[in-house]
Amino acid sequence: MNIMTQVPERIPEYYLSATTEELEKKVSGIKEEMGARLFMPTHHYQKDEVAQFADVMGDSLQLARICKDHEAEYIIFNGVHFMAETADILTADHQNVYLPDLNAGCSMADMANIDQALICDRELSGIFGESVLPLTYVNSSAAIKSFVGERGGSCVTSGNAKKVIEWALAKGRRILFLPDQHLGRNTAFELGVPLEKMAVWDPVNRRLEFDGDREDIQIILWKGFCSVHEKFWPIHIENVRKRMPDVNVLVHPECTHEVVQMADYDGSTKYIIDMINNAAPGTSWAIGTEMNLVNRLKEENPHLHIESLNPIMCPCLTMNRIDLPHLAWCLDKIVAGDTQNLIKVDGETAHYAKESLERMLSIV
Repeated sequence: MNIMTQVPERIPEYYLSATTEELEKKVSGIKEEMGARLFMPTHHYQKDEVAQFADVMGDSLQLARICKDHEAEYIIFNGVHFMAETADILTADHQNVYLPDLNAGCSMADMANIDQALICDRELSGIFGESVLPLTYVNSSAAIKSFVGERGGSCVTSGNAKKVIEWALAKGRRILFLPDQHLGRNTAFELGVPLEKMAVWDPVNRRLEFDGDREDIQIILWKGFCSVHEKFWPIHIENVRKRMPDVNVLVHPECTHEVVQMADYDGSTKYIIDMINNAAPGTSWAIGTEMNLVNRLKEENPHLHIESLNPIMCPCLTMNRIDLPHLAWCLDKIVAGDTQNLIKVDGETAHYAKESLERMLSIV
């Protein structure tokens, strides 16, 4: 059953009223009881109450690839729905991937659905007289990955987007980049594609937005964004540099083009973590990414001055739906044989989605 067709149940009152100690004891006990049959990959953006039980922490694709090489029968993916879908696509049929809270979606991934993608493909073919080559950020649904894979395109991550877009540009075709316009714009600009050769596809109004000559368009950016990373603005960089002239501004490439251009460094979640782990003692860092990760980096690196680029930033709300009560409830249901939280992508969708993922891996 695909996650998008499931109706989440309401969490029982027991899990909401239980003490933290009781829930932690339950999770620890079930993990110990199930042993090697249970594997719990956990995204860097998860809060500490969940992260403490992680068997491994990483970004979305890194975790999915680890799942692919793991033999556990039960995989509890502490992330959001597209991550669990990707893990299901890459793992063996006998393995089962669960999401502790089915409401844990991704606003960016939800900004591109398959019906919109098919309309876009048809409209752009009519405008340009030829089909475009689609690429999709891994932060997208299995259906979008399948759409891309079936048309010869590839997935990308924030860490390998440059190599994949280079591969696509070498084919001499126009590129449709879904669903995050900022990662596509920032990466293409870094590769030398000027802004006037980029356009934006508005899936709601079914409209191509551009300033230059239509025939010069090389990159068509889907009008989507990350609700967390769009909350970092140029004024935040200006303010932190006034307070700390020697600060290093480090941001994720899902931030807007203006913010990335003003920052000292930009890169994937792994890049951000590596930069901080290798930073010189005593240096100051203002980081533009999800708050749970910033707080964890701050706690783990007391020899550095670390703060969020946006001082009133909140965590990723959808990612944070995975909490200790839902994790304990999910594990109890697995022990009872309940498959409510099981994530299964249908065979045809999984086939082409896997092609888009494997194409990416062959490029990078």
